[in-house]
Parts: sequence; C-alpha cells; structure tokens
Amino acid sequence: MKAKIAKSVIELLNTDITEMETDAIVNPANAQLILGGGVAGAIRKRGGPKIQKECYKKAPTFVGGAVITTGGSLKARYVIHAVGPRMGEGDEDAKLKNATRNSLKLADETAIKSIALPAISTGIFGFPLQRCARIMLRTTVDYLKGPTALERVVFALFGQAAYDAFAKELSQMQNQQT
Repeated sequence: MKAKIAKSVIELLNTDITEMETDAIVNPANAQLILGGGVAGAIRKRGGPKIQKECYKKAPTFVGGAVITTGGSLKARYVIHAVGPRMGEGDEDAKLKNATRNSLKLADETAIKSIALPAISTGIFGFPLQRCARIMLRTTVDYLKGPTALERVVFALFGQAAYDAFAKELSQMQNQQT
C-alpha cells in the first residue's frame, strides 16, 4: 500500500526490515542502545558487530530520542536507533511521536532520501499496535508536509497483524483527506 504526501511517498510492506534496501532502517532501541532481541537482535545478527560498537559510543540516549550508526553489513547504509516508550512509564504517546519525528529529522540531517521504520515499541515494550500505527503514521504525514528531502518512507511491518493495523490507519487517513 502506498500514499503520496507532498513530494514524498509512504509505503507499507509486510517484510523483514533487515532486508530493506533503503538508505536507512530504524531500530526500535532501548535507551542503553544494546542490540538484544527482536528487531535489534536481527539487526545485530545481520549487520555485524560494528553497529553495536558504535552504539556503545553513543549510549545512553533518552526515550523519544534517536541516534545514527553505520549499517554494517546490512543493505541499508545507516541504522537510526529510536528509543520508544515502554507501556506504563507515562506519556507514552508523546514519547512515541518524538521517537518517530526524531528519526525522520535525523534522516534529513544526514541527507537520507529513503528510510524504513518498524512498529516501534509494539514488541516487548507492549505498545498497542493500532495506537502505534495511528501515532507513527500521523507524525510521519505531518513531518512530510513540511520541508524535507525524504522521498520515501517505508513502514517495514513484521507480520500480517502489524501490516493490517497500519493499512487500516493509512486508509482512514486517506479517506479523511478526500
């Protein structure tokens, strides 16, 4: 599924983010930037130890923040590590919005044209999938309506449930604009 926003395109794919051929992929990170399990573990496994070594130099960071490292052996040149909220810590919606916006902003600051994001915080951090889709997509649409060099923003969603949640939200957003 695709949507044109100003001069950019948002695309939804049910895929493995570590296989993306975008300029950057986003890792749903913890504040210590330790590449443990889930998406982060897959990035470490596919991208090699160089990514974790750079993370150690940039850690810790804050919830809602984002830092950039090499992509190591990944197809993507860069990994943007965005720290999403854990459910129950408070102010989760604002923190997820900030993690999304800061990832997009860091991509622009690095002259990145294409980026792939996962459903941040929906794994072990327990963020509800549909709520995540609404926040991440609305934040991305708002960002792309402003001054940006980003041409393509892909939501690389793992599993049909994640894809369906984001597709439902994107469809609703498109219907509201027509």
